[in-house]
Amino acid sequence: MDLAVAENKIENGDIHSILNEDGLTSGFGVKKAKITGTKGISMEEAIGKSRVLIEALPYIQSFKDKIVVVKFGGSAMVNEDTFHSVLQDMVFMKSIGMKPVIVHGGGPFISSEMEKRGKKPLFINGYRVTDKETLEIAIDVLTNQIGKLIIDQIEVMGAKGVCVWDGDDSPIKARKFVSKDDGGSGAGDLGYVGELTEIECDSFTNLFEDDQIPIVSPIAKGIDGENYNVNADNVASFVAGALKAEKLVFISNTHGISTDPSDPESFTSTLHEDEVNRLIKSGVISGGMLPKANACISAMRDGVKKAHIIDGHIPHSLLLEIFTDKGIGTQIIV
Repeated sequence: MDLAVAENKIENGDIHSILNEDGLTSGFGVKKAKITGTKGISMEEAIGKSRVLIEALPYIQSFKDKIVVVKFGGSAMVNEDTFHSVLQDMVFMKSIGMKPVIVHGGGPFISSEMEKRGKKPLFINGYRVTDKETLEIAIDVLTNQIGKLIIDQIEVMGAKGVCVWDGDDSPIKARKFVSKDDGGSGAGDLGYVGELTEIECDSFTNLFEDDQIPIVSPIAKGIDGENYNVNADNVASFVAGALKAEKLVFISNTHGISTDPSDPESFTSTLHEDEVNRLIKSGVISGGMLPKANACISAMRDGVKKAHIIDGHIPHSLLLEIFTDKGIGTQIIV
């Protein structure tokens, strides 16, 4: 499905036409993985493939048993090819001995489902106002629909995945988040929106030992026993920091961090944390890129080695960023 068509259908609340495309394996329009061989390729193409593998070898060796947290959201999910490519890259990483973790969002699908049920999505300072019914919708969409789809697709590709949300519990813990305005006073009750407090790392360790890929929905268990909707970028950063991941990767719809607002192609391959802070302070990093950049810096302060922001619309961008010398996105270092 074309991205523009998919986005238009989401805007019009037509989520089920995306979830039930003809000839697709499941709800979100993802085709079954196809296995293709090398029969019929030229010798030059075969040699080129071998060179790629040799270039990747030192990275494969150095990343064995390393944890990599990958976050992708609704913009990646409405594009069938992007969704399939990201999951295929994750399965590849798992197959060579890495320990990938998937953190996913799903905001457009939650909004669509809300509108189908006669509820208008409301946001304050970028946070979704989440009453009890909205929370139930979010849990259903994120865990029962998106999470299940990811698990099913990973299984088709030959790996095992499991959602860390188990019934009515999660290893991700939070407390109620209170939004503040510029003056520091309360900006309104957001309902069941949480801010993270801790991660039960043993839950992830057990899944790694069981040869499974953890699938993390941004739903947390509150210290008060309630469930909370949490910002997915913050979840990815928090999980990566708690697990001391080797890398945190954000799948975006841009090539990386732009250094010139007037030139969308002016992204840079490597930025130091101090440079990122300067770009934030000057307003160059803004909008949807701002929370991702802040999440990257926060994760590295908690012990993550490197953070990356890459364009998910480039086929297998995740592998290209991690296993090639040049990479294709922006890596942030300390």
